[in-house]
Amino acid sequence: MSSQTVLGFDFGTKSIGIAIGQSLTGSAAPLQSIKAVDGIPKWEEIGLLIEEWKPDLVVVGLPLNMDGSEQEMTQRAKKFANRINGRFGVKIATQDERLTTADAKTRLFEMGGYKALTKGQVDAMSAVLIIESYFENQY
Repeated sequence: MSSQTVLGFDFGTKSIGIAIGQSLTGSAAPLQSIKAVDGIPKWEEIGLLIEEWKPDLVVVGLPLNMDGSEQEMTQRAKKFANRINGRFGVKIATQDERLTTADAKTRLFEMGGYKALTKGQVDAMSAVLIIESYFENQY
């Protein structure tokens, strides 16, 4: 089994959380969150991250309804993933992200109480959970 570097994104219309993961360990770490305007990021920022980390794969979280059906944000996240592929030529995958925000808040609270619960930190931790969930579903 070869090791893969994975860049994960928690897509949002105002903020996009980003994490980096490694398939060998099946773990991920939060990087940052970037601002978006109606779901559109500054693509240069994403380009710099892709250049720095050289991921083998980009995983974008898919916001689904609790019953598994799609919603408007699902289509927007898919479009975001396709744009990353088109702009940067990296392989993409999507991962069900139901409940990641709640799980991210719980994990951050356990690490540092309420002071750890900034929007940017929650988004980046959500990206961590998206990557870890992707790894769990691969093996």
